[in-house]
Amino acid sequence: MSAVRQSRNPWTAFARGLFASVCALSALALAGCGGSGMSSLPGTSPPTSQNACANCGTAMISMTDAPGDFASYIVSIDSLTLTNADGQQVQTVPKTTPVDFAQLVNLSEILSAEQIPPGQYTSATLTLDYTNATIVVDTSSGAVTVPAADILNAQTGKPLTGQVTVTLSFAAGNQLVITPGTVSNLALDFNLAASNTVDLNANPITVSVSPSLTASLTPDITKQIHVRGPLVSVSTANDDYVVNISPFHDTDDGFGQLTVDTTSTTSFLVNGTTYTGSAGLTALAALPANTMTAAYGTWDQTAHTFTASIVDAGSSVTGETGDSVVGTVMARSGDTLTVSNALVFLPLASSPDWEFGFQRQMTVTIGAGTSVTEQGQSGTLPIADISVGQKARFAGNFTGSTSTTSMMSSTTSGGTLDATSGSVELLPTDGVGLFSSGSGGQMTVNLQSLGHVQASNLTFTGTGTTASQDASAAAYQVSIPTSFSTSSLVAGLPVSFQGFVDPYGAAPPDFTARTVVSSGQAQAWLSVSWTSPGDATPFSILTSSEMLLSQTTLEGAATHVIHIDWTTIDPATLSTGLELVPDTRSSDFQSFAIVHTASREIDTYSTFTDFSAALMSDLGSASALRVTAEGTYGSGGVLTVDHMIVALNN
Repeated sequence: MSAVRQSRNPWTAFARGLFASVCALSALALAGCGGSGMSSLPGTSPPTSQNACANCGTAMISMTDAPGDFASYIVSIDSLTLTNADGQQVQTVPKTTPVDFAQLVNLSEILSAEQIPPGQYTSATLTLDYTNATIVVDTSSGAVTVPAADILNAQTGKPLTGQVTVTLSFAAGNQLVITPGTVSNLALDFNLAASNTVDLNANPITVSVSPSLTASLTPDITKQIHVRGPLVSVSTANDDYVVNISPFHDTDDGFGQLTVDTTSTTSFLVNGTTYTGSAGLTALAALPANTMTAAYGTWDQTAHTFTASIVDAGSSVTGETGDSVVGTVMARSGDTLTVSNALVFLPLASSPDWEFGFQRQMTVTIGAGTSVTEQGQSGTLPIADISVGQKARFAGNFTGSTSTTSMMSSTTSGGTLDATSGSVELLPTDGVGLFSSGSGGQMTVNLQSLGHVQASNLTFTGTGTTASQDASAAAYQVSIPTSFSTSSLVAGLPVSFQGFVDPYGAAPPDFTARTVVSSGQAQAWLSVSWTSPGDATPFSILTSSEMLLSQTTLEGAATHVIHIDWTTIDPATLSTGLELVPDTRSSDFQSFAIVHTASREIDTYSTFTDFSAALMSDLGSASALRVTAEGTYGSGGVLTVDHMIVALNN
């Protein structure tokens, strides 16, 4: 496993001086430079600060990711700098932070909430470091790790072993405006599909990298938001608590502060014990300051508040105590589990830091002493609830001949985590299948994937009450909410669902779904690319309301595919071409960008109209190398888009 060590590296003198002059403060209020206090916003009662930056406002920056063909994509964010209209720069990410972007497809992470001077910020500069990158491609035959020598700079074709810097320019109407005492959002979307070209025909597989991002002033409310950081204070009277933001799996704070609101239904898991509502907040209040917390919830754009539905704290936060693994059970034999696509966390004994990396496959042992909980639910469960296809967090100790060094030097298979006296937290699991039939609160699907593991790699032996009732991928039985009508599902088309696998040895049914999404509602993503120098006229129609990729243009492209979950559609088979239209029905997160690959400059837009106008102008002097888009795909060859990137060769 290729590892990333998260260490408490000192900031540069520039970053320290900038932090001291700007004051890293609260995401939802004004705080002191030391992160010790906040003035209040609705529903909060933070302490005061003698060093409050009265003129500043909060820049709350979040990051998510569009899907791509990756099981893991670990690189480091070295810096994120905002530049205002006067040319002044502010550093908002104070230290190097390793990130697995493949884990952000269904999640939006609060990256920072720094207090910065008021003004109109017109651009952002992001520096990524590929020095110790781990890129694992998800192929039809399983996950394949790309050797470092085959992670290529798309500009030069040579191995990418250092930093890559891209600059995002915000178009008029999409600029970040900071005013004193208010919260402004900047939502970044690192698009894996647009940023990487995977050559599956190369031996070994190569990945050519050209980072592509979009930016929006509205967080993606369709995704769960994740807020992580050490505890500062708790107010049981106001049903909230304050954290110093430490994004992803960072061990330090210094990225600003955030107030987390809770409700009577918020689920808590504190040091392995479950609570609900005020009882959980009381348990949180009993913890010492700087205890690590992680919350999942929603952001209210009007009230500028974050409300948690789930809160983990202390040893229940991944990687905080002991060794831990997050992955999907691909097989079970008695009390021995085989876990696939595992993120492994190893705390370092000599410091408060840790290492993490990706492991394609490893073994986890459980027993009567294993504590089992389910995210969002109270109480403990028997170990029988851990079944094949279930995604989970496993905590315990690596044993036997497996050493930290050997674990962190391979991305293939091996290693055993002893969780017999540890814990397992069952996590919401995504499934995708081709609909076969359904009625009476149940549906049968031809399973394609479960827990982001292909169904063909899952071994269902032992999952049924008898051997003849073991789960079968060809006829996987899913219990669904009675409020959902299967009349919206079409036989042979994909249907996605989320929930929990039924207990081992208890099937059927095989899975209990909490949500179900039909193919017409599912997110589809388009990828079209041309070999250099590209296509000078990729769109036969290019207006403020429509873009058309003709059948001839698609047939001439090097790649042309639409992905809907784990199924694909070839748009080149459409005689009338593929029509791209804006999603005028949605007020949700939308973003568009033109990537200038030679200069590594990206122009971002919040409306399809502005985006198309700029594209018309740019295509007069440049050619298109790639078109990626996300949205919903309907009949008649129409993709209704809410995110789109066009990469040009200039």
